[in-house]
Amino acid sequence: MFENELNPAFGLVVLLFAVVEWAWRRHSGRGYDLGSLGGNLGVMAGQLVSTVLTGGVIAAALFAVYSFAPFQWALDDWRTWVVGFFVLEFFYYWEHRFSHTVRWFWTSHAVHHSANEFTLPAAFRLGWTSTISGAWVILLPMALMGFHPVAIGALLTFNLRYQYFLHTEVVGKLGPLEWIFNTPSHHRVHHGSNAEYLDTNFGGVLILFDRLFGTFVEERKDVPVKYGLTTPVASNNPFVIAFHEWGNLWRDLRSRRTLRGWWRALFGRPGQDAGEPQRLAYWAVKDV
Repeated sequence: MFENELNPAFGLVVLLFAVVEWAWRRHSGRGYDLGSLGGNLGVMAGQLVSTVLTGGVIAAALFAVYSFAPFQWALDDWRTWVVGFFVLEFFYYWEHRFSHTVRWFWTSHAVHHSANEFTLPAAFRLGWTSTISGAWVILLPMALMGFHPVAIGALLTFNLRYQYFLHTEVVGKLGPLEWIFNTPSHHRVHHGSNAEYLDTNFGGVLILFDRLFGTFVEERKDVPVKYGLTTPVASNNPFVIAFHEWGNLWRDLRSRRTLRGWWRALFGRPGQDAGEPQRLAYWAVKDV
């Protein structure tokens, strides 16, 4: 919806931090996969196009729901923005969580987790089909609560821009800040394909709802994070990255023989039919 609305000033900050990170990775011996960088940029370009083509659908839905709100928060009241920040964090947490735990939503969100190297530009590896998969509908109740779509968009944009700076290995743990805020350490865990780390740390700016709802996991020195999907995407072709999970879903649906099987393939938890406690890019199909 608002993921890639980069103004020039923020774009310069993004570029500066990315260059600093590149230099740090090269100096520290971690290396820097330029092929993966190309994949990130290609996916970002496609996501910009998809936002232009379909973003109006989300905005129209928000305005339609907002018209039924029994009470409307004033845009010029500071309390709107303070309360709205926490309300947006709450709905974002659930949107993000369902994007991991409902296969239909995961088909688009898997794109963001497909990078096998964790760098700042990977933050822009976003799905092209998010409007179609529809996890954004989880934000609609916020409009019904009387928050203007402009406020929702601004708060979400801030949320996502903040998260850009979380996609890095440069920053270690940040002491007491780790208790309240989503940090690079927490977000590294979120992007891990290790069984210990899967489907955790869904917060945007804050980590409070993860602590409250039991999805928080701390980064461990004895469990180095393995980035990417449990079945890695080896290609840097942006079209393969953007549509690989849709292809996996289609193959699963063709293998099903019952309505229950199709329902599980579309809306069940990713990986559930493989009998493994982890997210999979492809489900093994058994007795369906």
